[in-house]
Amino acid sequence: MSLIITSPLRGWATTLDSVPDPVFAQRMMGDGVAIEPLGDTIVAPFDGEVVTLHDAGHAISLRSAEGAEVLIHIGLDTVMLKGEGFTPLVAIGQTVARGDPLIRFDLDAVALAAPSLITPVIVTNAEAFAISRRSTDCAIGACEALMTLVPVQANVRRSSDDGIVIEQTVKLALPHGIHARPAARICEAARGFQAELHLLNGDKRGDARSTVALLALGTRFGDEVVVQARGDDAEAALAAIAALLATDMGETAPAAPSAAAPPRTTLQVGQIGGVIASPGLAMGPAARLRQAEIAVASEGVGAAEERAALLAARDAVRAHIAARADSGDASIAAVMQAHLALIDDPELIAGADARIAAGRSAGFAWRGAIHDQIDAIRATGNAHLIERIDDLVDIERQLLSALTGTPLDGAAMAAGAIIVADDLLPSQLVALAAANPAGVCLTRGGPTSHVAILCAGMGLPALVAMGAALGAIEDDAPLLLDAELGHVTLRPSPADAAAFAARLAKRAARRDAAQAAAQEACRTADGTRIEICANLGSAADAQFAAAQGAEGSGLVRSEFLFLDRETAPSEDEQHAAYQAIADALPGKPVIIRLLDIGGDKPAAYIPIAEEENPALGQRGIRVALARPDLLETQLRAILRVEPVGACKIMIPMIASIDELRQVRTLVDRLRSDMAIADAVEVGVMVETPAAAMTADLLALEADFLSIGTNDLTQYVLAMDRGNPAVAAGVDAMHPAVLRMIGETCRRATARGRWVGVCGGLASDPAAVPILIGLGVTELSAVPGFVAEAKQIVRGLTLSEARAHAELALQCKSAAEVRALSRAFEETRR
Repeated sequence: MSLIITSPLRGWATTLDSVPDPVFAQRMMGDGVAIEPLGDTIVAPFDGEVVTLHDAGHAISLRSAEGAEVLIHIGLDTVMLKGEGFTPLVAIGQTVARGDPLIRFDLDAVALAAPSLITPVIVTNAEAFAISRRSTDCAIGACEALMTLVPVQANVRRSSDDGIVIEQTVKLALPHGIHARPAARICEAARGFQAELHLLNGDKRGDARSTVALLALGTRFGDEVVVQARGDDAEAALAAIAALLATDMGETAPAAPSAAAPPRTTLQVGQIGGVIASPGLAMGPAARLRQAEIAVASEGVGAAEERAALLAARDAVRAHIAARADSGDASIAAVMQAHLALIDDPELIAGADARIAAGRSAGFAWRGAIHDQIDAIRATGNAHLIERIDDLVDIERQLLSALTGTPLDGAAMAAGAIIVADDLLPSQLVALAAANPAGVCLTRGGPTSHVAILCAGMGLPALVAMGAALGAIEDDAPLLLDAELGHVTLRPSPADAAAFAARLAKRAARRDAAQAAAQEACRTADGTRIEICANLGSAADAQFAAAQGAEGSGLVRSEFLFLDRETAPSEDEQHAAYQAIADALPGKPVIIRLLDIGGDKPAAYIPIAEEENPALGQRGIRVALARPDLLETQLRAILRVEPVGACKIMIPMIASIDELRQVRTLVDRLRSDMAIADAVEVGVMVETPAAAMTADLLALEADFLSIGTNDLTQYVLAMDRGNPAVAAGVDAMHPAVLRMIGETCRRATARGRWVGVCGGLASDPAAVPILIGLGVTELSAVPGFVAEAKQIVRGLTLSEARAHAELALQCKSAAEVRALSRAFEETRR
């Protein structure tokens, strides 16, 4: 079974590569995570025994019941302090529980005396335990999930017995395991088959049609889950669910800020610290939200009447949730879809019905069924799943409100107020959002909860896990919410309020300036034209990108049409999707990446034999050329888009010029068959070192080159970005990757071809000046970053960008490049 290692202190989690000490950075003691402290107390990261405690009080190691051994080392070279500033609170051999205080240290004194306060958290017996998931480049609170360890063990092979039950083992690609939103998608897929479908995780078994049962499995990223099917269409059902589980279902975690840890701050009098759930700044009066209890009778008036009342309440709540799901806001829609799955969950309904049959009231039965499932989720010990308990409580309260007529909380609130509450339910936040609050402060909650996701989607600064001290804040008390440094200031002085207001004004001015100029063509300060486009997956993405000033799309991920289904999309379906995207960006270039299936993106209807290393096997254009029927259908759909040539064609995973020639030949034949006289541009993605180093040869026959930095990075560094054991080191700012980008630009531009970047690096503010300096003339970023990217480019001259890029190429590590980028940004403020 896996073991969650929670953070032993509050701070900023980062990779071991950021530790300026080769013993830790080169993982000589083991693998792990480093934390820049913002708190002064080390707490136990799991239940276990204290194995070692250094005499200097600066380092401690613990062993869990499962045998995992973890070392916590406070700062670097702190052994030289000989215990000054450290107060051990436990002894060797003592048994501790997760969250128990272990060491207290003087944050300021140690920071002044030591070279660095960065605190490595190391798994020292890596031969027995591997890290399947870790939190890095993010704010983290004490007792928040930091790493997940799994025992090193052999793979389980697929087997089938007498044909009645068949099964397949799938390694979960979901970054947070099966939580509410992916569970809803699994249930939806399962309902399309007659077969019985169950998922097994260790000794836990859950119905694939029950959202709650899937949550209670307690799965995590990288878990090996067994899918079992029984029935007439068992084979098809098994293939569909297994294929779905092998994808990330769009749940890849959003890119965390690439900069290093924020400045360490010591809380001042009148400040309360918290965990950043949504970054930003806000000032305003406190608006305290207090939840009233909803009382229900325990005894029912009759099973028939109680069932009818429960059904009517469910219908009313379902309609209300569905209306919110259709609001047009993508983040709200995703959460509401998960709530729709919960309201119809068969295990919840069965649990309530059993209680009604035993004579209980509808409200009492519903509350009992909900809390049965909450108990099951708590028993998993999965911190991420436990955050999803709020969704169950939300559904409980909404239905009880409908049953009893008790109004829910939070209807009235002044605009610009900062919500202060013990916790907040997703439906409450959606309702409160109409009043335009300035920010959110919560006693409890977590940074990956649905409320955190909604706050981030709304651009609402939020701190969570602030503790009992938040209870001292009264209604209308003036607050300064700093969700960048992670604290709120209560009743600030006039000077503090004025300084904070100046920060807000400066931030708003930059944002307004970027948005005001969003629709203007992008040029550097000395007039060099740089196109800023957007990466897209749908027509809705395209509409949003256009509003942000996108000058086209440098990457349409066409695989969104091919994944999570039993058959390939037809030519007409594909054409309609591509045409809708082109229509949303009229007169602007749209580059469609050809089918990019294989490796970490399997499709059930494209069988690929098991590969020892899928990242080096059938991927991208290799799969498309092996399935000419699929490739030809897709090319015809693209060529049908009007006006002709509006959509350019981009070939993924090119490794040789022969692959480009094969696609070009097919495009020319189809153009002839379809009587298309106008030329259609065909470009290549540079994702392999082979493509980068032969960019001059490719540029002789390709119309453009676009660098996919995500895959290029993993191939240059020989680190699989899908492997949690090494994924933390996959940083596209590594000098080797930057040199590959520079070589691609140099070789291609010598042949008169432009080079773009459509990978994750194009959405990294620190990377934009370097990319421009290396010779990139088109960036395709996430839609929400387009306006900011334009503003960054407008503040650069080409000469200073080139000088900055040259310095970056001389750095020795990604950490050095990022430090250089921070210094470059500071000089320009």
